[in-house]
Amino acid sequence: MDFIRYAEQSAALLNAPLDDVEALRDHLASRPWLQEQCTDRDCMLLRKHQRELRPVFEASAAGDVAGVVDGLNELMARHPVSPRISDHDGHLHVHVASRSASVAELLVGESLLGLMTLVCDLGPTRLGVCSAAPCRQVYVDTSPNQSRRYCSDRCSSRANVAAYRARQKAVTPA
Repeated sequence: MDFIRYAEQSAALLNAPLDDVEALRDHLASRPWLQEQCTDRDCMLLRKHQRELRPVFEASAAGDVAGVVDGLNELMARHPVSPRISDHDGHLHVHVASRSASVAELLVGESLLGLMTLVCDLGPTRLGVCSAAPCRQVYVDTSPNQSRRYCSDRCSSRANVAAYRARQKAVTPA
């Protein structure tokens, strides 16, 4: 089980527009075995999870360690994870839920277990909210020096170009 991948998938889940089952299926494009199981109830539960999880990323971005830890602990209490050892692919690995779990239960479980492990291994300030206005996407910072500020290269480039233009405008006489 790759906990960093689960944490990054948690950020992707938080950023995903989950308006309907088709949007959830689009989000799960790399996991076709889950796409056919998606329901309206999964979408509703995942939208609720998005609302509950965002404050954890915001607390991390603000350096609020207690907010991150308390927020994740509260979510873990509300959504207990029952990891299981599986050997269905010919090797032993961990699944976050039983085969009978819904898509939402599986994704929430992966999300919380990934974030909990990441926070314990790398620290509680490794989650962030994009610094490029007006973007509000979230990200997981796994950089060695904890320097990530943007959700994507696109936002980073846009912010850098805007800063460059502002510097040029300040230097150029009107």
